[in-house]
Amino acid sequence: MENKRERVIPVLIEEEMKDSYIDYSMSVIVSRALPDVRDGLKPVHRRILFGMHELGLRPNSSFKKCARIVGEVLGKYHPHGDSAVYDTLVRMVQDFSLRYPLIKGQGNFGSVDGDASAAMRYTEAKLAPIAEELLRDLEKDTVDFVPNFDESLKEPKVLPSVLPTLLVNGSSGIAVGMATNIPPHNLTEVIDAIVALIDKPDLKVENLMQIIQGPDFPTGAIIYGREGIDEAYRSGRGRIIIRARASIETVRGGKEKIVITEIPYLVNKSNLIEKIASLVNEKKIDGVTEIRDESDKDGMRIVLELRRDAQPHVILNQLYKHTQMQVTFGVIMLALVDGVPKILNLYQLLQYFIEFRHDVVVRRTKYELDKAEKRAHILEGLKKALDNIDEIIALIKKSRNPQTAKQNLMKQFKLSEIQAQAILDMRLQRLTGLERKKIEEEYLATIKLINKLKAILSSKPMRMQIIKEELLELKEKYGDERRTEIVEKIEEFS
Repeated sequence: MENKRERVIPVLIEEEMKDSYIDYSMSVIVSRALPDVRDGLKPVHRRILFGMHELGLRPNSSFKKCARIVGEVLGKYHPHGDSAVYDTLVRMVQDFSLRYPLIKGQGNFGSVDGDASAAMRYTEAKLAPIAEELLRDLEKDTVDFVPNFDESLKEPKVLPSVLPTLLVNGSSGIAVGMATNIPPHNLTEVIDAIVALIDKPDLKVENLMQIIQGPDFPTGAIIYGREGIDEAYRSGRGRIIIRARASIETVRGGKEKIVITEIPYLVNKSNLIEKIASLVNEKKIDGVTEIRDESDKDGMRIVLELRRDAQPHVILNQLYKHTQMQVTFGVIMLALVDGVPKILNLYQLLQYFIEFRHDVVVRRTKYELDKAEKRAHILEGLKKALDNIDEIIALIKKSRNPQTAKQNLMKQFKLSEIQAQAILDMRLQRLTGLERKKIEEEYLATIKLINKLKAILSSKPMRMQIIKEELLELKEKYGDERRTEIVEKIEEFS
Protein backbone atom coordinates (compact mmCIF):
# COMPACT_ATOMS: atom_id res chain seq x y z
CA MET A 1 0.00 0.00 0.00
CA GLU A 2 1.61 3.24 -1.08
CA ASN A 3 2.11 6.00 1.48
CA LYS A 4 -0.13 8.98 1.09
CA ARG A 5 2.01 11.99 0.25
CA GLU A 6 1.55 14.82 2.71
CA ARG A 7 0.64 18.16 1.23
CA VAL A 8 2.68 20.99 2.68
CA ILE A 9 1.15 24.41 2.21
CA PRO A 10 3.62 27.28 2.60
CA VAL A 11 2.19 29.99 4.89
CA LEU A 12 3.69 33.37 5.69
CA ILE A 13 4.51 33.41 9.41
CA GLU A 14 3.17 36.98 9.70
CA GLU A 15 -0.24 35.89 8.36
CA GLU A 16 -0.35 32.78 10.57
CA MET A 17 0.56 34.83 13.67
CA LYS A 18 -2.06 37.43 12.81
CA ASP A 19 -4.86 34.88 12.25
CA SER A 20 -3.98 32.85 15.34
CA TYR A 21 -3.75 35.94 17.55
CA ILE A 22 -7.10 37.25 16.32
CA ASP A 23 -8.68 33.84 17.12
CA TYR A 24 -7.09 33.86 20.57
CA SER A 25 -8.09 37.44 21.37
CA MET A 26 -11.72 36.85 20.28
CA SER A 27 -11.82 33.75 22.48
CA VAL A 28 -10.59 35.78 25.49
CA ILE A 29 -13.05 38.59 24.75
CA VAL A 30 -16.12 36.38 24.33
CA SER A 31 -15.36 33.38 26.55
CA ARG A 32 -13.53 34.85 29.49
CA ALA A 33 -12.99 38.51 30.16
CA LEU A 34 -16.11 40.51 29.28
CA PRO A 35 -19.64 40.36 30.71
CA ASP A 36 -22.77 39.88 28.60
CA VAL A 37 -25.00 42.98 28.52
CA ARG A 38 -28.08 40.78 29.20
CA ASP A 39 -27.31 38.96 32.46
CA GLY A 40 -24.21 41.01 33.34
CA LEU A 41 -22.09 37.89 33.88
CA LYS A 42 -18.87 36.48 32.48
CA PRO A 43 -18.88 32.74 31.58
CA VAL A 44 -17.17 31.72 34.84
CA HIS A 45 -19.79 33.49 37.03
CA ARG A 46 -22.63 32.04 34.95
CA ARG A 47 -21.21 28.53 35.18
CA ILE A 48 -20.69 28.72 38.94
CA LEU A 49 -24.29 29.86 39.52
CA PHE A 50 -25.66 27.26 37.09
CA GLY A 51 -23.47 24.51 38.62
CA MET A 52 -24.72 25.39 42.13
CA HIS A 53 -28.30 25.45 40.82
CA GLU A 54 -27.79 21.97 39.34
CA LEU A 55 -26.35 20.75 42.67
CA GLY A 56 -29.55 21.96 44.35
CA LEU A 57 -27.74 24.52 46.55
CA ARG A 58 -30.84 26.72 47.01
CA PRO A 59 -30.91 29.40 49.73
CA ASN A 60 -33.05 27.10 51.91
CA SER A 61 -30.76 24.04 51.47
CA SER A 62 -27.70 23.17 53.53
CA PHE A 63 -24.19 24.42 52.68
CA LYS A 64 -21.86 22.30 50.57
CA LYS A 65 -18.04 22.28 50.50
CA CYS A 66 -16.61 24.74 47.96
CA ALA A 67 -14.24 22.01 46.71
CA ARG A 68 -17.34 20.04 45.63
CA ILE A 69 -18.77 23.08 43.80
CA VAL A 70 -15.45 23.90 42.11
CA GLY A 71 -15.12 20.25 41.01
CA GLU A 72 -18.64 20.30 39.55
CA VAL A 73 -17.99 23.51 37.59
CA LEU A 74 -14.53 22.43 36.37
CA GLY A 75 -15.55 18.94 35.35
CA LYS A 76 -18.77 19.89 33.59
CA TYR A 77 -18.60 23.46 32.29
CA HIS A 78 -15.38 25.45 32.82
CA PRO A 79 -12.19 23.68 31.71
CA HIS A 80 -9.75 26.16 33.28
CA GLY A 81 -7.72 26.25 36.50
CA ASP A 82 -9.41 25.47 39.81
CA SER A 83 -8.05 28.69 41.36
CA ALA A 84 -9.81 30.75 38.65
CA VAL A 85 -13.14 29.19 39.62
CA TYR A 86 -12.58 29.34 43.40
CA ASP A 87 -11.32 32.96 43.36
CA THR A 88 -14.46 33.98 41.42
CA LEU A 89 -16.69 32.08 43.86
CA VAL A 90 -14.96 33.78 46.82
CA ARG A 91 -15.52 37.23 45.30
CA MET A 92 -19.23 36.47 44.83
CA VAL A 93 -19.46 35.87 48.60
CA GLN A 94 -17.61 39.03 49.74
CA ASP A 95 -19.92 41.86 50.78
CA PHE A 96 -17.07 44.37 50.29
CA SER A 97 -16.52 43.24 46.66
CA LEU A 98 -20.12 42.91 45.42
CA ARG A 99 -22.88 45.38 46.21
CA TYR A 100 -25.35 42.47 46.27
CA PRO A 101 -23.41 39.21 46.96
CA LEU A 102 -24.79 36.27 44.93
CA ILE A 103 -23.42 33.46 47.12
CA LYS A 104 -23.74 32.88 50.86
CA GLY A 105 -20.57 31.49 52.41
CA GLN A 106 -19.63 29.73 55.62
CA GLY A 107 -16.01 29.97 56.71
CA ASN A 108 -13.19 32.40 55.96
CA PHE A 109 -13.74 34.17 52.63
CA GLY A 110 -11.09 36.86 53.06
CA SER A 111 -11.40 40.42 54.33
CA VAL A 112 -11.09 44.06 53.34
CA ASP A 113 -7.54 43.86 54.77
CA GLY A 114 -6.57 41.71 51.82
CA ASP A 115 -6.46 38.46 53.81
CA ALA A 116 -6.79 35.44 51.55
CA SER A 117 -9.74 33.11 51.95
CA ALA A 118 -9.31 29.66 53.46
CA ALA A 119 -8.66 26.75 51.08
CA MET A 120 -11.73 25.44 49.25
CA ARG A 121 -11.69 22.20 51.30
CA TYR A 122 -12.52 24.25 54.43
CA THR A 123 -15.14 26.68 53.15
CA GLU A 124 -18.79 26.00 52.32
CA ALA A 125 -21.32 27.84 50.16
CA LYS A 126 -24.86 27.94 48.77
CA LEU A 127 -26.77 30.41 46.61
CA ALA A 128 -27.88 33.68 48.19
CA PRO A 129 -31.64 34.45 47.89
CA ILE A 130 -30.96 37.20 45.31
CA ALA A 131 -29.12 34.68 43.06
CA GLU A 132 -32.45 32.88 42.55
CA GLU A 133 -33.58 35.97 40.62
CA LEU A 134 -30.86 35.30 38.04
CA LEU A 135 -31.95 31.67 37.61
CA ARG A 136 -35.72 32.21 37.74
CA ASP A 137 -37.66 30.39 34.95
CA LEU A 138 -34.48 28.74 33.62
CA GLU A 139 -36.43 25.50 33.07
CA LYS A 140 -39.15 27.25 31.03
CA ASP A 141 -37.19 27.49 27.76
CA THR A 142 -36.46 31.18 28.43
CA VAL A 143 -32.87 31.05 27.15
CA ASP A 144 -30.85 29.00 24.67
CA PHE A 145 -28.71 26.12 25.91
CA VAL A 146 -25.44 25.23 24.19
CA PRO A 147 -23.22 22.12 24.42
CA ASN A 148 -20.46 22.27 27.06
CA PHE A 149 -16.75 21.93 26.15
CA ASP A 150 -16.90 18.15 25.47
CA GLU A 151 -20.49 18.19 24.18
CA SER A 152 -21.64 15.76 26.88
CA LEU A 153 -23.96 18.27 28.60
CA LYS A 154 -25.83 21.48 27.90
CA GLU A 155 -25.29 24.82 29.64
CA PRO A 156 -27.20 28.12 29.33
CA LYS A 157 -25.78 30.69 26.93
CA VAL A 158 -27.10 33.42 29.26
CA LEU A 159 -29.15 33.36 32.48
CA PRO A 160 -32.79 34.65 32.34
CA SER A 161 -31.93 37.22 35.02
CA VAL A 162 -34.65 39.48 36.47
CA LEU A 163 -31.85 41.32 38.29
CA PRO A 164 -30.04 43.99 36.21
CA THR A 165 -26.73 42.49 37.39
CA LEU A 166 -24.40 44.42 35.09
CA LEU A 167 -25.26 47.75 36.70
CA VAL A 168 -26.06 46.70 40.28
CA ASN A 169 -22.93 44.60 40.83
CA GLY A 170 -20.72 46.12 38.15
CA SER A 171 -17.96 44.21 36.40
CA SER A 172 -14.27 44.50 35.63
CA GLY A 173 -12.06 42.59 33.25
CA ILE A 174 -9.06 42.91 30.97
CA ALA A 175 -9.38 41.32 27.54
CA VAL A 176 -6.98 41.63 24.61
CA GLY A 177 -6.75 45.25 23.52
CA MET A 178 -9.74 46.31 25.62
CA ALA A 179 -10.95 46.43 29.20
CA THR A 180 -14.18 46.91 31.09
CA ASN A 181 -14.70 48.60 34.46
CA ILE A 182 -18.34 49.11 35.39
CA PRO A 183 -19.00 50.38 38.94
CA PRO A 184 -21.76 48.89 41.14
CA HIS A 185 -25.06 50.79 41.57
CA ASN A 186 -28.01 50.93 43.92
CA LEU A 187 -30.73 48.40 43.04
CA THR A 188 -33.61 50.74 43.94
CA GLU A 189 -32.30 53.50 41.66
CA VAL A 190 -31.56 51.14 38.74
CA ILE A 191 -35.04 49.56 38.89
CA ASP A 192 -36.71 52.99 39.14
CA ALA A 193 -34.78 54.06 36.01
CA ILE A 194 -35.77 50.88 34.09
CA VAL A 195 -39.44 51.34 35.06
CA ALA A 196 -39.29 55.01 33.97
CA LEU A 197 -37.78 53.92 30.63
CA ILE A 198 -40.53 51.31 30.11
CA ASP A 199 -43.18 53.99 30.75
CA LYS A 200 -41.45 56.58 28.55
CA PRO A 201 -39.14 54.93 25.96
CA ASP A 202 -38.05 58.34 24.62
CA LEU A 203 -36.26 59.33 27.85
CA LYS A 204 -32.73 60.70 27.37
CA VAL A 205 -29.57 59.91 29.37
CA GLU A 206 -30.06 63.25 31.19
CA ASN A 207 -33.49 62.14 32.47
CA LEU A 208 -32.13 58.78 33.62
CA MET A 209 -29.27 60.51 35.44
CA GLN A 210 -31.82 62.26 37.64
CA ILE A 211 -32.98 58.83 38.85
CA ILE A 212 -29.62 57.02 39.02
CA GLN A 213 -27.54 59.51 41.00
CA GLY A 214 -24.27 57.68 40.47
CA PRO A 215 -22.35 54.54 41.45
CA ASP A 216 -23.07 53.04 44.87
CA PHE A 217 -20.10 51.12 46.24
CA PRO A 218 -20.41 48.30 48.81
CA THR A 219 -17.77 50.03 50.94
CA GLY A 220 -19.65 53.36 50.98
CA ALA A 221 -17.22 56.34 50.92
CA ILE A 222 -17.83 59.63 49.09
CA ILE A 223 -17.78 60.46 45.37
CA TYR A 224 -16.44 63.98 44.81
CA GLY A 225 -17.86 65.91 41.87
CA ARG A 226 -20.53 64.94 39.34
CA GLU A 227 -18.50 65.61 36.18
CA GLY A 228 -16.97 62.13 35.99
CA ILE A 229 -20.34 60.45 36.60
CA ASP A 230 -22.08 62.55 33.93
CA GLU A 231 -19.32 61.85 31.41
CA ALA A 232 -19.43 58.09 32.11
CA TYR A 233 -23.23 57.91 31.75
CA ARG A 234 -23.26 59.95 28.52
CA SER A 235 -20.32 58.37 26.71
CA GLY A 236 -19.59 55.10 28.52
CA ARG A 237 -16.21 56.41 29.79
CA GLY A 238 -15.36 58.68 32.71
CA ARG A 239 -13.19 59.19 35.78
CA ILE A 240 -14.79 59.20 39.22
CA ILE A 241 -12.96 60.51 42.29
CA ILE A 242 -13.71 58.55 45.48
CA ARG A 243 -12.66 59.68 48.95
CA ALA A 244 -12.65 57.92 52.29
CA ARG A 245 -15.20 59.13 54.85
CA ALA A 246 -13.29 60.78 57.68
CA SER A 247 -14.32 62.99 60.57
CA ILE A 248 -12.40 65.08 63.09
CA GLU A 249 -13.25 64.39 66.75
CA THR A 250 -12.16 66.35 69.79
CA VAL A 251 -10.99 64.31 72.80
CA ARG A 252 -10.28 65.33 76.39
CA GLY A 253 -7.63 67.94 76.88
CA GLY A 254 -8.50 69.72 73.63
CA LYS A 255 -6.57 67.24 71.47
CA GLU A 256 -8.12 66.12 68.20
CA LYS A 257 -8.17 62.88 66.23
CA ILE A 258 -9.08 61.86 62.69
CA VAL A 259 -11.48 58.90 62.47
CA ILE A 260 -11.83 57.06 59.13
CA THR A 261 -15.02 54.95 58.90
CA GLU A 262 -15.29 54.18 55.16
CA ILE A 263 -12.58 53.73 52.54
CA PRO A 264 -12.79 53.77 48.72
CA TYR A 265 -13.92 50.66 46.82
CA LEU A 266 -11.26 47.93 46.34
CA VAL A 267 -8.73 49.69 48.63
CA ASN A 268 -6.85 47.34 50.97
CA LYS A 269 -7.24 48.61 54.57
CA SER A 270 -3.95 47.12 55.84
CA ASN A 271 -1.97 48.63 52.98
CA LEU A 272 -3.64 52.00 53.58
CA ILE A 273 -2.68 52.00 57.29
CA GLU A 274 0.86 50.89 56.37
CA LYS A 275 1.18 53.75 53.86
CA ILE A 276 -0.06 56.32 56.41
CA ALA A 277 2.44 54.96 58.98
CA SER A 278 5.35 55.19 56.52
CA LEU A 279 4.42 58.81 55.58
CA VAL A 280 4.36 59.69 59.30
CA ASN A 281 7.75 57.99 59.88
CA GLU A 282 9.25 59.77 56.88
CA LYS A 283 7.92 63.08 58.27
CA LYS A 284 5.96 63.73 55.06
CA ILE A 285 2.91 64.03 57.30
CA ASP A 286 3.56 65.84 60.54
CA GLY A 287 1.38 65.88 63.66
CA VAL A 288 0.18 62.24 63.92
CA THR A 289 1.22 60.63 67.21
CA GLU A 290 -0.54 57.26 66.96
CA ILE A 291 -2.43 55.13 64.39
CA ARG A 292 -4.91 52.52 65.62
CA ASP A 293 -7.22 50.12 63.75
CA GLU A 294 -10.33 49.84 65.93
CA SER A 295 -12.42 48.06 63.26
CA ASP A 296 -14.69 45.29 64.52
CA LYS A 297 -17.78 43.36 63.38
CA ASP A 298 -19.85 46.55 63.67
CA GLY A 299 -17.79 48.42 61.10
CA MET A 300 -14.56 50.10 60.13
CA ARG A 301 -12.78 52.58 62.40
CA ILE A 302 -9.21 53.77 61.81
CA VAL A 303 -8.09 56.32 64.42
CA LEU A 304 -5.24 58.82 63.93
CA GLU A 305 -4.30 60.54 67.20
CA LEU A 306 -2.96 64.08 66.59
CA ARG A 307 -0.57 66.36 68.48
CA ARG A 308 -2.21 69.23 70.32
CA ASP A 309 -0.79 71.83 67.88
CA ALA A 310 -1.56 69.81 64.71
CA GLN A 311 -3.93 71.10 62.05
CA PRO A 312 -6.37 68.24 61.31
CA HIS A 313 -7.71 69.70 58.03
CA VAL A 314 -4.20 70.09 56.60
CA ILE A 315 -3.30 66.51 57.63
CA LEU A 316 -6.55 65.22 56.10
CA ASN A 317 -5.76 66.93 52.80
CA GLN A 318 -2.24 65.45 52.85
CA LEU A 319 -3.73 62.00 53.42
CA TYR A 320 -6.08 62.45 50.44
CA LYS A 321 -3.17 63.59 48.30
CA HIS A 322 -0.55 60.97 49.21
CA THR A 323 -2.55 57.82 50.08
CA GLN A 324 -5.41 55.72 48.77
CA MET A 325 -7.83 57.67 50.93
CA GLN A 326 -8.58 59.27 47.58
CA VAL A 327 -8.59 57.19 44.40
CA THR A 328 -9.79 57.59 40.83
CA PHE A 329 -12.14 54.95 39.43
CA GLY A 330 -11.87 54.84 35.64
CA VAL A 331 -15.27 53.86 34.25
CA ILE A 332 -15.36 51.90 30.97
CA MET A 333 -18.86 50.58 30.33
CA LEU A 334 -17.89 47.85 27.87
CA ALA A 335 -20.03 44.73 27.46
CA LEU A 336 -20.82 42.05 24.89
CA VAL A 337 -23.85 42.81 22.72
CA ASP A 338 -24.71 39.77 20.57
CA GLY A 339 -21.14 38.55 21.12
CA VAL A 340 -19.57 41.87 20.02
CA PRO A 341 -17.82 44.16 22.56
CA LYS A 342 -19.38 47.64 22.66
CA ILE A 343 -18.96 50.71 24.83
CA LEU A 344 -22.44 51.68 26.02
CA ASN A 345 -23.97 54.72 27.64
CA LEU A 346 -26.50 54.49 30.49
CA TYR A 347 -29.55 54.56 28.19
CA GLN A 348 -28.19 51.72 26.01
CA LEU A 349 -27.33 49.53 29.03
CA LEU A 350 -30.88 49.83 30.38
CA GLN A 351 -32.51 49.48 26.95
CA TYR A 352 -30.64 46.24 26.16
CA PHE A 353 -31.73 44.83 29.52
CA ILE A 354 -35.41 45.71 28.83
CA GLU A 355 -35.22 44.05 25.38
CA PHE A 356 -33.71 40.95 26.97
CA ARG A 357 -36.41 40.76 29.66
CA HIS A 358 -39.07 41.17 26.97
CA ASP A 359 -37.59 38.23 25.06
CA VAL A 360 -37.56 36.12 28.25
CA VAL A 361 -41.23 36.95 29.02
CA VAL A 362 -42.29 36.02 25.44
CA ARG A 363 -40.43 32.69 25.58
CA ARG A 364 -41.74 31.87 29.06
CA THR A 365 -45.34 32.66 28.04
CA LYS A 366 -45.06 30.46 24.92
CA TYR A 367 -43.71 27.60 27.06
CA GLU A 368 -46.51 27.98 29.63
CA LEU A 369 -49.14 28.21 26.86
CA ASP A 370 -47.87 25.04 25.22
CA LYS A 371 -47.93 23.25 28.60
CA ALA A 372 -51.46 24.53 29.40
CA GLU A 373 -52.80 23.50 25.97
CA LYS A 374 -51.38 19.98 26.39
CA ARG A 375 -52.99 19.72 29.83
CA ALA A 376 -56.35 21.03 28.52
CA HIS A 377 -56.21 18.40 25.76
CA ILE A 378 -55.79 15.60 28.34
CA LEU A 379 -58.53 17.03 30.57
CA GLU A 380 -60.92 17.12 27.60
CA GLY A 381 -60.24 13.40 27.11
CA LEU A 382 -60.83 12.67 30.80
CA LYS A 383 -64.10 14.64 30.75
CA LYS A 384 -65.25 12.66 27.73
CA ALA A 385 -64.29 9.46 29.55
CA LEU A 386 -66.26 10.40 32.66
CA ASP A 387 -69.32 11.21 30.52
CA ASN A 388 -69.15 7.72 28.90
CA ILE A 389 -67.57 5.78 31.73
CA ASP A 390 -69.68 2.62 31.53
CA GLU A 391 -69.07 2.11 27.78
CA ILE A 392 -65.37 2.82 28.28
CA ILE A 393 -65.00 0.27 31.10
CA ALA A 394 -66.83 -2.33 29.00
CA LEU A 395 -64.59 -1.57 26.00
CA ILE A 396 -61.39 -1.87 28.07
CA LYS A 397 -62.59 -5.17 29.62
CA LYS A 398 -63.24 -6.61 26.15
CA SER A 399 -59.81 -5.56 24.80
CA ARG A 400 -57.07 -8.19 24.57
CA ASN A 401 -54.17 -5.94 25.67
CA PRO A 402 -53.48 -2.25 26.51
CA GLN A 403 -52.46 -1.48 22.92
CA THR A 404 -55.78 -2.80 21.56
CA ALA A 405 -57.69 -0.94 24.29
CA LYS A 406 -55.95 2.30 23.26
CA GLN A 407 -56.74 1.76 19.56
CA ASN A 408 -60.42 0.96 20.33
CA LEU A 409 -60.78 4.06 22.55
CA MET A 410 -59.30 6.30 19.84
CA LYS A 411 -61.58 4.83 17.19
CA GLN A 412 -64.88 4.70 19.12
CA PHE A 413 -64.66 8.01 21.03
CA LYS A 414 -62.57 10.01 18.53
CA LEU A 415 -59.73 10.53 21.02
CA SER A 416 -56.08 11.31 20.34
CA GLU A 417 -53.38 8.84 21.39
CA ILE A 418 -52.38 11.07 24.34
CA GLN A 419 -55.99 11.28 25.57
CA ALA A 420 -56.53 7.52 25.23
CA GLN A 421 -53.33 6.84 27.18
CA ALA A 422 -54.41 9.30 29.91
CA ILE A 423 -57.75 7.44 30.24
CA LEU A 424 -55.96 4.08 30.53
CA ASP A 425 -53.62 5.56 33.17
CA MET A 426 -56.57 7.05 35.12
CA ARG A 427 -57.00 5.67 38.66
CA LEU A 428 -60.40 4.37 39.74
CA GLN A 429 -60.63 7.02 42.49
CA ARG A 430 -61.09 9.65 39.75
CA LEU A 431 -64.60 8.22 39.24
CA THR A 432 -65.85 9.57 42.60
CA GLY A 433 -68.07 12.66 42.52
CA LEU A 434 -65.48 14.90 44.21
CA GLU A 435 -62.71 13.86 41.80
CA ARG A 436 -64.99 14.44 38.80
CA LYS A 437 -65.68 17.95 40.11
CA LYS A 438 -61.91 18.53 40.46
CA ILE A 439 -61.37 17.61 36.78
CA GLU A 440 -64.14 20.06 35.75
CA GLU A 441 -62.62 22.84 37.86
CA GLU A 442 -59.07 22.18 36.61
CA TYR A 443 -60.31 22.22 33.02
CA LEU A 444 -62.05 25.61 33.49
CA ALA A 445 -58.96 27.05 35.25
CA THR A 446 -56.70 25.76 32.43
CA ILE A 447 -58.92 27.32 29.72
CA LYS A 448 -58.86 30.60 31.65
CA LEU A 449 -55.04 30.41 31.85
CA ILE A 450 -54.78 29.68 28.10
CA ASN A 451 -56.87 32.78 27.30
CA LYS A 452 -54.72 34.90 29.63
CA LEU A 453 -51.45 33.64 28.09
CA LYS A 454 -52.76 34.23 24.55
CA ALA A 455 -53.73 37.77 25.57
CA ILE A 456 -50.18 38.36 26.88
CA LEU A 457 -48.64 37.09 23.62
CA SER A 458 -50.86 39.34 21.53
CA SER A 459 -50.27 42.51 23.59
CA LYS A 460 -46.87 44.20 24.02
CA PRO A 461 -48.19 46.66 26.69
CA MET A 462 -49.24 43.64 28.80
CA ARG A 463 -45.76 42.11 28.45
CA MET A 464 -44.10 45.40 29.43
CA GLN A 465 -46.42 45.60 32.45
CA ILE A 466 -45.29 42.11 33.53
CA ILE A 467 -41.60 43.15 33.21
CA LYS A 468 -42.37 46.21 35.33
CA GLU A 469 -44.24 44.27 38.02
CA GLU A 470 -41.47 41.68 38.34
CA LEU A 471 -38.85 44.42 38.73
CA LEU A 472 -40.90 46.30 41.32
CA GLU A 473 -41.37 43.06 43.25
CA LEU A 474 -37.56 42.63 43.16
CA LYS A 475 -37.07 46.19 44.42
CA GLU A 476 -39.54 45.56 47.26
CA LYS A 477 -37.57 42.44 48.29
CA TYR A 478 -33.96 43.58 47.94
CA GLY A 479 -33.95 47.37 47.49
CA ASP A 480 -31.95 49.31 50.08
CA GLU A 481 -30.56 52.75 50.87
CA ARG A 482 -27.54 54.28 49.10
CA ARG A 483 -24.20 53.71 50.84
CA THR A 484 -22.04 56.08 48.78
CA GLU A 485 -22.62 59.78 49.21
CA ILE A 486 -22.17 62.10 46.22
CA VAL A 487 -20.76 65.57 46.89
CA GLU A 488 -21.34 68.07 44.09
CA LYS A 489 -18.15 70.12 44.29
CA ILE A 490 -14.61 68.90 44.60
CA GLU A 491 -12.38 70.93 46.88
CA GLU A 492 -8.73 71.40 46.03
CA PHE A 493 -5.95 70.19 48.32
CA SER A 494 -4.64 72.89 50.61
